[in-house]
Amino acid sequence: MNGRAWQYADLGAIAALEAECFSDPWNMRMLAESFLSGHFFGSLLEENGSITAYGGMSVVEDEAEVQLIATAEMYRRCGRGGKILEDLIGEAKRRGVRRMFLEVRVSNAPAMMLYLKHGFRGLYARVRYYADGEDAIVMMKELR
Repeated sequence: MNGRAWQYADLGAIAALEAECFSDPWNMRMLAESFLSGHFFGSLLEENGSITAYGGMSVVEDEAEVQLIATAEMYRRCGRGGKILEDLIGEAKRRGVRRMFLEVRVSNAPAMMLYLKHGFRGLYARVRYYADGEDAIVMMKELR
């Protein structure tokens, strides 16, 4: 397993894995716009040349928002999502971030457990946040 920061050439593979993992995936244009924004940091893991997990966040001043985090189905529950989240937290600390935020579907218990394990706490719900009408829980982690 090899971990590294995203490169522009990775966006096609990330978009494909995003489409496999989510019912409302980010498309290539959305990934490219975020990647090129100047505020983005992405981390990924590879196995035999294939991306197995990825995550990305946007950092503005002293706050970060985890925008994406996913693991290919066959690699779930073996620590890859946690490794990606730890990479994002580490980079946020290096950039002087004080608070990290994220949204998670109320039905995504495995993701919520991952975030709780890494020190995030629920703040409030966003009713009908997702395109399919599902609610989101906004979570936050204090870094300082």
